[in-house]
Amino acid sequence: MENITEKREQYYSVPIWRKLCLTIEEAAVYSHIGENKLREIAKDPRNARMVLHNGSHVVFKRNAFEHYVEELSHI
Repeated sequence: MENITEKREQYYSVPIWRKLCLTIEEAAVYSHIGENKLREIAKDPRNARMVLHNGSHVVFKRNAFEHYVEELSHI
């Protein structure tokens, strides 16, 4: 019999490409951009429209992040 934690993980498991916001770690996996570089991007005030601060946690708005990456020619 599965324990309650495993059931929650299965129930709340959402694929990265369906999430509204991505953590630094998820954004790194999704974009193949390093976590340190993503932290630098998140600190830049010009990128404030795609970043949410939830206490000490930083997340990227996935759609805005995708558009940002599409416009890049190099990083």
